[in-house]
Amino acid sequence: MCGFAGFAGPGGERDLAAMTTVIRHRGPDDDGVHIDPGGALPVHLGFRRLAIIDLDGGHQPMATAEADLVIVYNGEVYNAPELRRALEQAGHRFVTDHSDTEVLLHGYREWGLEMLERLNGMFAFCLYDRRRGQLVFGRDRFGKKPLFYAETAGGLVFASEATAVLAHPDVPAGVDRQALIKYFAYGFIPAPLSAHAAVRKLPGGCSMVYDLTSRRLSVSRYWEYRMVVDDQPPGGPDQWAEELRELLDRAVERRMLSDVPVGFFLSGGIDSAAIVALAAKHRDPAAMKTFTIGFDEPSFDESGYAADAARHYGTDHACRTLNLDTAAGLLPGLLSRLDDPIADASLLPTHLLSRFAREQVTVALTGDGGDELFAGYDTFDALRTARLYHHTVPGPLHRLAEAVAHRLPRSDRNMSFDFKLRRALRGLGHRPPHWMPSWLGPASVEEVSRLFGVSLSADDLYDEAEALWSSGASRHDVDRSIEFYGRFYLGENLLIKADRASMFCSLETRSPFLDRDLVAFVSRLPASAKLHPNGLGRGTRKWILRKAMAPLLPPEILARPKKGFGIPLSRWLRHLPQPSLDTAARLGVDGAWLAARWDEHRSGQADHRGLLWAWTALATALDRPATVPTSMESAV
Repeated sequence: MCGFAGFAGPGGERDLAAMTTVIRHRGPDDDGVHIDPGGALPVHLGFRRLAIIDLDGGHQPMATAEADLVIVYNGEVYNAPELRRALEQAGHRFVTDHSDTEVLLHGYREWGLEMLERLNGMFAFCLYDRRRGQLVFGRDRFGKKPLFYAETAGGLVFASEATAVLAHPDVPAGVDRQALIKYFAYGFIPAPLSAHAAVRKLPGGCSMVYDLTSRRLSVSRYWEYRMVVDDQPPGGPDQWAEELRELLDRAVERRMLSDVPVGFFLSGGIDSAAIVALAAKHRDPAAMKTFTIGFDEPSFDESGYAADAARHYGTDHACRTLNLDTAAGLLPGLLSRLDDPIADASLLPTHLLSRFAREQVTVALTGDGGDELFAGYDTFDALRTARLYHHTVPGPLHRLAEAVAHRLPRSDRNMSFDFKLRRALRGLGHRPPHWMPSWLGPASVEEVSRLFGVSLSADDLYDEAEALWSSGASRHDVDRSIEFYGRFYLGENLLIKADRASMFCSLETRSPFLDRDLVAFVSRLPASAKLHPNGLGRGTRKWILRKAMAPLLPPEILARPKKGFGIPLSRWLRHLPQPSLDTAARLGVDGAWLAARWDEHRSGQADHRGLLWAWTALATALDRPATVPTSMESAV
């Protein structure tokens, strides 16, 4: 895993050095630059490398023998060996031993941007096509690897992180108010927006071309996560389960390819346990290092389940506990380094887990994507009841139910009944396209309106989600919700969280569930294979995955309910300091109203955990220098 930065247009080597210095944590092993002062615009490319594959031959920027193509690239292409063989058969000659970076160079020469559809991996790249006078960019399907850019009066600036783009003198600072409104609605900022007015994100599944002569920028989508309704796989559930297990096994095997040590995140749930179980088919389990994070609050702690799973497979397992004192020491430094804020509090344990794993390995496999592909969340169970409620409960009765729920005693336990009831009712006050973002977002429509001092509707806040909901081929609520999770919650939130949390400590994380071939297969399965009706008005979530992994997982893991990688946020927020009201004034939000919400939360009158955490993450990220304080290093 690596990071890159560059620009076309005004600027010099010192500007490039400033940009790459900001992202040094993404690649502490090596660096390089490529500068071409000729052409329609000068081109500067800079790179920071975390060496994973072909340690000796993978230096970047990398150029073809003719130097007409130059690339900087962040990621891993897992089918690079197959692509390399195909390119060699087509007459391409390779210089490196097994670098996937060189595969991209030759792949672009052979297939152009159609190469993107052939890639199975996670990636973001900038390729300088000197003959055509173009900068060509690509980002992986779900957007696991980041890419930010800014159009300036003189050209284009781009980097793996927004802070590096802002380090260029031609990119002005300043926040995007519309993006901040979206942030409080969703808990993340949907692409192409970013928190910074001058900076944009290339969406996952997209390519981008910048013409150096005309200075025109064009963005194209080559892939979007959608359910396929007219191409169901042959056979039935037994055959589907067998094929799914084979595809996941192949995905795990591909992601264990590395020239540096590989480990595994293990929670004891079905997703991470499936990855470990399949990896144990290809490697001695005693040599496999597994890692987990525990909590001193029992309702949030999964470390016992993880230890049981590790004992079952015989891995070399380690655990570390996160408590309030550790969190207080980590948070200021961690949140201040977020280039584009996210309101997912599991950033904190994910970062601690990554730092912990990085002490022994450079790569870690995770279970990310399993819940999103196979309908693993509580919200999927709620869909049938939500549809019935929506058709039968009138508005006045709904408002009465909300008032009653507001008076219930509040619990700090993980996913407590009162918390789930209030959150469910919040979503049920809206139309079906708005259920998922309303259930998952940190603030209600009314709270966002009050915070920004404007009158907003659900249509205003969730227009991206509604467009996705209404444009899919499937009319099934489960399919539409899976698409929301894949496009937004996974692509814009969880994967960004995983990238930042791991790359801040130079750890590469890999997600077998996001394998191109596996995702293509799962998208063809009917909704009933994911949320399987059980005759009790609910359903068995991840049904086909549980069926596929039944030969390899113990029954107690297969039967475990979803817990989630949460933290005791409600309790911790009563003790953590609140951001300065000066920050609220600078960002154009109502600081006095926020202060009142803090008072209500700390006194136990209300539970504002989502809103207050979102505000804390945003204010800290945009009001502190992006540095790594000594206290952060010592807190771990």
